[in-house]
Amino acid sequence: MQTIRNVIGIVIMVTALVSSAEAGAEKKIGIFTFHEEVRYTVAQQTILHELRNAGYSEPAAQYTIENAQGSKARAAEIIRKFAAANFDLIITVGASATVPLTREIKEVPVVFTMVFDPIGTGVAADWKSSGNNTTGVSSRVPAARIAETLKAFAPVKRLAVIYTPGQINSEIQFMEVNKIEAESRIRIIPIILNNKEEIDKALSEVIRTVDALYLTGSTVVGETIPVIVDMANKANVITITHLDDLVEKGALLGVCPDSRSVSSLAGKKAVQVLKGAKPSSIPIDIGKNLDIMLNMKTVKAGRFQVPPAFMKKVTETIE
Repeated sequence: MQTIRNVIGIVIMVTALVSSAEAGAEKKIGIFTFHEEVRYTVAQQTILHELRNAGYSEPAAQYTIENAQGSKARAAEIIRKFAAANFDLIITVGASATVPLTREIKEVPVVFTMVFDPIGTGVAADWKSSGNNTTGVSSRVPAARIAETLKAFAPVKRLAVIYTPGQINSEIQFMEVNKIEAESRIRIIPIILNNKEEIDKALSEVIRTVDALYLTGSTVVGETIPVIVDMANKANVITITHLDDLVEKGALLGVCPDSRSVSSLAGKKAVQVLKGAKPSSIPIDIGKNLDIMLNMKTVKAGRFQVPPAFMKKVTETIE
């Protein structure tokens, strides 16, 4: 009887060791974020939650978490560090982190999240298979949903899009929103914003002639959002974006992917990779949950009239 108990004990111990190994014992995981935007912080926390729930907790899994604080020079240092670290997996948050890292690191598996267009930015070759060492989840918002939301709110005919050339996410978002002109009767007016000092010059004239402003994920837009919203409110011009943190900072409307659901799915893909799946075998998904956000402070400040039918579409309000 004692022998049987010993055998059972050994089997249980071996099973536990195997389970621990499968769960990610001794795995080295790097996480790279370019900005400290709220949506990126939420995304990082969500992925870590998914990994730890799957058994990839410290000390069995070792995490190196880096943020470039918006600095390209710092980002280059982090990428060099990650290239030399012999990671089992790298997770990138946002296009500004994903694009430069995947240009340099071609062998280590990379799972990305909150990348608006992984195909257009060259991160992956196709949605079904990246064709390389990457997979992940896109935060793309179709232009049709932007047009639909604007029309439900007000009879918009002219939409200005504020973007920054050289910031790939911002450029891609401008190109996506530009599709509205062909698909609807809304004319698109591009507004180039290279730095925050240009804001008055860039907006002072055009804001008198448009019905709405679309705010891309440009860092310059993020830095000047209070000024942009104030100018728009005084002219009774709608501000709309696909970024929830910009709505929280004052933009009137948001058609926003849910950072948690996007990154929860990315976390599940990361678990698949850690268990042995090749990134190219895991299709890239687009986050399906979109929130319609409305900033009530901006409603009052800009004296906007919100149609009752539109309020029924709103899933989140900022009070």
